[in-house]
Amino acid sequence: MQSVPHIGHLRSGVAFDIVRNWLEYKGFDVAFVRNVTNIDDKILTKAADNGRPWWEWAATHERAFNWAYSQLGVRPPSLEPRATGHITEMVEYMQRIIDAGHGYASDGNVYCSPATIEGYGQLSGQKLDEMDQGESAGTGKRDPRDFTMWKAAKPGEPSWPTPWGDGRPGWHIECTAMATKYLGAEFDIHGGGLDLKFPHHENEIAQAHAAGDGFARYWMHNGWVTMAGEKMSKSLGNVLSVENITKIVRPVELRYYLGSAHYRSMIEYSEGALLEAAAGYRRIEDFVSKFPDAEPGEVAPEFAEAMDEDFAVPKALAVIHGAVRKGNTALAEGDREQASALAQSVRAMAAVLGVDPLAETWHSGQDNSAAMGALDALVEAQLVRRAQARANKDWAVADEVRDTLAAAGVEVIDTADGAQWQLKAGK
Repeated sequence: MQSVPHIGHLRSGVAFDIVRNWLEYKGFDVAFVRNVTNIDDKILTKAADNGRPWWEWAATHERAFNWAYSQLGVRPPSLEPRATGHITEMVEYMQRIIDAGHGYASDGNVYCSPATIEGYGQLSGQKLDEMDQGESAGTGKRDPRDFTMWKAAKPGEPSWPTPWGDGRPGWHIECTAMATKYLGAEFDIHGGGLDLKFPHHENEIAQAHAAGDGFARYWMHNGWVTMAGEKMSKSLGNVLSVENITKIVRPVELRYYLGSAHYRSMIEYSEGALLEAAAGYRRIEDFVSKFPDAEPGEVAPEFAEAMDEDFAVPKALAVIHGAVRKGNTALAEGDREQASALAQSVRAMAAVLGVDPLAETWHSGQDNSAAMGALDALVEAQLVRRAQARANKDWAVADEVRDTLAAAGVEVIDTADGAQWQLKAGK
């Protein structure tokens, strides 16, 4: 971790938090491991550029990421191992690869030879002869297509002792070693951003197969958050930090925005799209908040079908909003029992996506259900007054009610089913 987290980074955290939530709802016991790279070239370079120790730089940004995850309601992983705490496991793993004839040491560096590993390139769909590992040649490389598992020590850089000399880990070996240590030689799902498919994930697989491990059965790659078609990154100067974005919308609304697209789709960022998503979330919040005592119920069958179809969140959201519309119609018809049942289902479905409006996560651990109930009663009374004024063609009173509510942060929306209300962003 070598930079301040922006919403592009958080896309992955939200996407896989939703996957975890759904698997647990289905009854699976999920062990969720999130590796931390706390030593690599970028960390060393940025720490040196800023005159800070490398370990402090890594730890500072690890805390920043965890803060950002927490802001968006992304639950902590079951385990969060760090690369520097698993040097022994990496050394043992590299030795297994060398013993199997798929790796070698030269001048203190240790390399893996993809040409000797059956199936290399299948994940990313590339041909070995056309691949570029994107790393400097190093010393003693037998084949330019080989990639580095261990880097020989350089003056001024941190290093650890190995049978091949002092040095530090390459990017790929740390993840293979940590994943197999905690999840076993073969496990169910490996996730990450689309940009990691090659070379990182391809090389993780190569190392595991070279050592005789089956590794991940399924791979999931989330799309990027883009601006003007470009991947969001610090180098492009279009970074939008979580801290800045949550001055425009609430954290739960940002999570809704980042999680609303299919995990494999790209999200083209614009403030308009962000605000539109926030308004969509508030329609859910407005309905659920009318039933502060409603406990989460069961998800609708259509929601389950959507989530079972490769976690099709857009379809699942359509089911949620359909239930909200039915609930509001039931309320307008005076069928509060039916509306309450729908609110319970909406809560359950929203919880899977991590955006249940009544969840403790979004209320700083405080129960505000009584306050929301009181607010609902007060606003509804004002809307009745406004409806009577409109019926009497007393437009001055009708406008006064709307303006008073607006000043208090309550937006009135006239629909075919009557006036509805929602809290404005930031209120």
